[in-house]
Amino acid sequence: MNQPKQKTAGLTSREAEIRRRRGQGNARVDSSAKTVKDIIRENTLTYFNLIFLVMALLLVIAGAFNSLTFLPVIVANTLIGIFQEVHAKKILDNLSIMNAPTATALRDGRPVTLPTDDLVLGDVVVLSAGVQIPADARVLDGEVAVNEALLTGESDEIVKTAGDALMSGAFVVNGTCRAVLTAVGADAYIAKLTLQAKSLGDGEQSEMVRAIDGFVKVAGVLIIPIGIILLVQSIGIQGTGFAPAVKSAVAALIGMIPEGLYLLVSVTLAVSAVRLARRQVMLHDMKSIEALARVDVLCVDKTGTITDNDMLVAEAVAARPMTARAIEDYGAEVGCYLGALPDDNATNRALCDYFGKTAARAISTLPFSSRYKYSAVQFEDATYVLGAPEIVLAEAYSRYRRSVDAYASRGLRVVVFGQYASGSVPVPEDGLAAAVTPIFFIMLQNPIRETAPATFAYFADQGVAVKVISGDNPVTVSEVARQAGIAGAERYVNAQTLTNAEKIADAVKKTTVFGRVTPEQKRQIVGTLKAQGHTVAMTGDGVNDILAMKDADCSIAMAAGSEAAVQAAQVALLDSDFSHMPQIVAEGRRVINNIERSATLFLVKNIFSLLLSIFTIVSVATYPLTPSQISLISGFNIGIPAFFLAMEANSRRIRGDFAKTVLLRAMPAALTDFLAIAALVVFGQTFGVAAKDISVAATLLLAIVGFMILHNISMPMNKFRIGVIAGCAVGLVAAIVALRGLFDIHAVSPQCFMLFVVFAIAVIPCMRLLTRFFAFIGSKINP
Repeated sequence: MNQPKQKTAGLTSREAEIRRRRGQGNARVDSSAKTVKDIIRENTLTYFNLIFLVMALLLVIAGAFNSLTFLPVIVANTLIGIFQEVHAKKILDNLSIMNAPTATALRDGRPVTLPTDDLVLGDVVVLSAGVQIPADARVLDGEVAVNEALLTGESDEIVKTAGDALMSGAFVVNGTCRAVLTAVGADAYIAKLTLQAKSLGDGEQSEMVRAIDGFVKVAGVLIIPIGIILLVQSIGIQGTGFAPAVKSAVAALIGMIPEGLYLLVSVTLAVSAVRLARRQVMLHDMKSIEALARVDVLCVDKTGTITDNDMLVAEAVAARPMTARAIEDYGAEVGCYLGALPDDNATNRALCDYFGKTAARAISTLPFSSRYKYSAVQFEDATYVLGAPEIVLAEAYSRYRRSVDAYASRGLRVVVFGQYASGSVPVPEDGLAAAVTPIFFIMLQNPIRETAPATFAYFADQGVAVKVISGDNPVTVSEVARQAGIAGAERYVNAQTLTNAEKIADAVKKTTVFGRVTPEQKRQIVGTLKAQGHTVAMTGDGVNDILAMKDADCSIAMAAGSEAAVQAAQVALLDSDFSHMPQIVAEGRRVINNIERSATLFLVKNIFSLLLSIFTIVSVATYPLTPSQISLISGFNIGIPAFFLAMEANSRRIRGDFAKTVLLRAMPAALTDFLAIAALVVFGQTFGVAAKDISVAATLLLAIVGFMILHNISMPMNKFRIGVIAGCAVGLVAAIVALRGLFDIHAVSPQCFMLFVVFAIAVIPCMRLLTRFFAFIGSKINP
């Protein structure tokens, strides 16, 4: 694309509109949001709906209209899925619009704040600390340090000055600059990376979704050959008529298709996203719900998480005896220092409120970085440094340690303002080469959030360990953590002493509070926790948290922090209220626990139907059930209870592999069903019981076992679960009595009734024995 002439003073509104019409806007190409058309298509044009349509046509041709009872359920499922997803989309789209990323651009000669999608090629934007670069750009003036780790994997901060290129997706660590956009939308670097990633696949899915996809794919592969074999066997070998053969094959296939399972997952996740949105929680990634449900370690920063974002100077103490005039003069020097420094962070704003800010000309400035933990300004007559005492004072720190620790033990953050070397000299980024003479020790504080103690008490009750990872003095952080009620807050370490991977690994096992942590060390701590087998959530609000957040299993950002952190996180707390965390974790656990429980019900039917179909083929027998009977059992033993149970609160922590857990829970009932029905068919043929009678008896046996597994997965029982089971039982009996013709239920012969009684008694110990057996296997697989 030919680039229009770039204007350093910015574009006019008319020029911007012309460029947007030319297709030179910064519209995102990586939006994963579905359109209404996408939702309708995905819910209707599915492989299994095609199979259902074919089966329905075959039944119509065969004249078996009462076997079409599954069709209204499929239509209802589809409509419910569409309605719920469209409803969720509207709510989440509104939330996304209200909280879309913005940028400051120069339009008509003045700075305006615009959604990043409204930027165009040639726009001049103002970039400052905490901002994610919205499109590829070139620096016009100013100086910024950027981190491109999200794009290149390199975590080093890179200083960009006039003429240097900026890549979209990188974020500004410190400094301020004006930059002109050189590539936008699909032409930007981050867009090309995104499109390349999409061409390689849809990205990593959660364990639960992968497992369910696996179940669905297996069923999808097996139903076609099994259906064809059953039809050929019935018509060609057994000589059964077309209509009975179709009914038999359709019944087998309906039982094998997990038609409601995928719907249940998509609807439950959509409803969950809406619930969280109403609490001002926005999900950038749906798989984060499952990650939150499995979290057993929560890593938090001090500022913005344990404490409020607002910072203030509690006290400024002279480092040595001074006259009142000297203190006043040095206070003015601090004001000049702040006026010359381009930093715009909470610390500097608090210092400006206390000391004032005076415009001053500096020879050079070194903005603050969490990597080296100090800033500096070189004036004509002196160079001053502001930063962490143990870093800035170096070897001389031991003389002041007792005083600093005394303030830190009160939960105050201590910074030192001092003069570097003698005279006016530049300050290197890679370490202070000369001594610093301290002038002021400045104590800053953030109030503890009122809700913090209750929030951390919740995590302690839920078995979630909390690690506090901060760039502040470990003594300060330890005291703040103690005031917030974090267990083990007295176990702290200075991360400067963690010089290798072995020391980090040892500290992670024993320590709760980490102070003086660099961004790269935050990342290493998260990686070490994951390597030790933990599921880790990382909260943060600043650019120094982003690398660790991206490596965590789930990342949570406070919207009041940097925009880059919010955009990089999977979960954003839009009101920056950390007290929502228990609700978020509880919602995640509710979703996964209930889907796990409901998936067990669906798989019982699928596994049983697969085994019975194979048995029917091998034994050259007639499939003993009809489509309407399968629909009856599916409705009252699976669909209805699964729907209600999926809405129930369930805060049990998730453990073990989803697929293994669900299969192990489903196998006892599935095998009991199969063994009982297969034996019933064999005995029925032996004693000359009519096939129609066997069909009725098999349906009732499935109902009995269905309520047994429903009881098992609902333990421990409560009023709600008892009500669901009792309601389904009453509904089943009512359906059998009122609509027995529709569901192929009729009176059976005495011989069949006796067989039914025998097998009904037998399934109880069989189910108990198999349940104990698979529970034992489960204890070995998921200890």
